[in-house]
Amino acid sequence: MEHPLIFDGHNDLLLQIHSANVTVDENGFLGSGGHHIDLSKAQKGGFAGGLFAIFVPDETDAGFMEEMMAESYDLPLPPALDWPRSAQIAFAQAAILKRLEQQGAVSICRTAADIRGAMQEGIMAAVMHMEGAEAIDPDFHTLEVLHSAGLRSLGPVWSRPTLYGHGVPFRFPSSPDTGPGLTAEGIRLVKKCNDLNIMIDLSHLNEAGFWDVASHSSKPLVATHSNAHALCPHSRNLTDRQLHAIRDSDGMVGLNFAVAFLRDDGRMYADTPIARMVEHLDYLIGELGEDRVGLGSDFDGATVPAAIRDVSGLPVLRDAMKARGFDDALMAKLCHGNWLRVLEKIWS
Repeated sequence: MEHPLIFDGHNDLLLQIHSANVTVDENGFLGSGGHHIDLSKAQKGGFAGGLFAIFVPDETDAGFMEEMMAESYDLPLPPALDWPRSAQIAFAQAAILKRLEQQGAVSICRTAADIRGAMQEGIMAAVMHMEGAEAIDPDFHTLEVLHSAGLRSLGPVWSRPTLYGHGVPFRFPSSPDTGPGLTAEGIRLVKKCNDLNIMIDLSHLNEAGFWDVASHSSKPLVATHSNAHALCPHSRNLTDRQLHAIRDSDGMVGLNFAVAFLRDDGRMYADTPIARMVEHLDYLIGELGEDRVGLGSDFDGATVPAAIRDVSGLPVLRDAMKARGFDDALMAKLCHGNWLRVLEKIWS
């Protein structure tokens, strides 16, 4: 392709397939074609793969997307989930990813070399990721089993509490400093992930939890799908001080495409201009350096700019990046090179 391939920091395709309660079709993805990611769209958009999240939803629809269209909002954190149901759903989604691999649709990657190999062969590279550790028992038995199945990235929380810490709420305007940090069990989880070379995702942690990970982890700090608080004062976004800590650890941030975390008014409106995404990229590069910024779309888990729609629209973003003056070397870093760099460093 004329544009560099994209390896992305976050998507929720497994949740969408699991929630639809249908079998994976012979092409590896749902036949309805209604999701942000499928093989045909990926080929059109130059989407080479990314981190595929295992996520346990609430039993009822909280409707938070609609509430985030208001001028301001403060959505309360959902209650913690029970372990048995969470483990059941997590293993079901892991099994979906395994079936996709068995059908030849993806390659579950455990090393940066695996990702490079899949990209060269034209097979979608899939890193098994967990968004929220509700399925992880305090003895870490489920963590070890999932690690053996390919789990290489984990966020201790989504935007709700777990045994391990406290998620940041969906609140605008707000700083990310919204409550207590990691629990004692959360600090144990950080150290266990370090031992297993599992990347720790900071994206849904509140600020106190962020600093706890920074204090107790020996690995680079990574936020797979977060944006700049200076441009969008949302609780989900990262302050300059947090960005500098990530820079100093030689970690990275993946740009979140979710429009409420891009816009200066914090609203979940799809008519967000693509230029706003490039402004966040520019800002992140300025604070982190060009080796520590990538993409973390949140495809199939968020409202993204209408001009992109799904992975087939990724050339629109790359064209905007080139129009901004990003040269070929920087484009390659932002599209996939920086993810490969940081994953190789964490997993080695």
